[in-house]
Amino acid sequence: MRRLLALLTAAFALMIAGAPAVAAPKTETAVFAGGCFWCMEHDMGGIPGVLKVESGYTGGHVKNPTYRDVTSERSGHYESVRVTYDPAKLDYGFLLYRYWKLVDPTDDGGQFCDRGPSYRPAIFVTPDQRPIAEKSRADAAKRLKTGTMKAQILPLQTFYPAEEYHRDYAKRNAANYNAYRTGCGRDARLAQVWGQ
Repeated sequence: MRRLLALLTAAFALMIAGAPAVAAPKTETAVFAGGCFWCMEHDMGGIPGVLKVESGYTGGHVKNPTYRDVTSERSGHYESVRVTYDPAKLDYGFLLYRYWKLVDPTDDGGQFCDRGPSYRPAIFVTPDQRPIAEKSRADAAKRLKTGTMKAQILPLQTFYPAEEYHRDYAKRNAANYNAYRTGCGRDARLAQVWGQ
């Protein structure tokens, strides 16, 4: 019996060793700020081709900021999301198109009921992403039903993941998330801005 088990184990090991390695899919990232990162994380996560969405902070001068640092409005950071996606299934231009539909780019004082610099809409870009983002911003400005485009395109900086209790908030705290989103008027305002 031991001999049979040893032979089977050796055969299995040889099969695994001879199997071709499966390459991990190539991924790319995009960083967006659009007010409450709970809402951005939830909405961006529903886009086909998006592999992961992380809530976090970027754009400021404080290293390893906390939620309290950011919402105190002294860190310079924005609440933001880092979207990891499969470029074979989704391109950056389409992510930008969806981003605009999720924010009020006419409001540079915050988003919806969340006020202050940390809640402003912005796209954080690499040099390669900049021309695509600028074209997308110009196209989105033409589609606005009210107001003028104020969302910024800024250089990509270090992205700091948010504290664990903020991650996947909509999934882990559905009742609180839905009450917040409705009470904040996010969807009603988006309908005014984009005519949805």
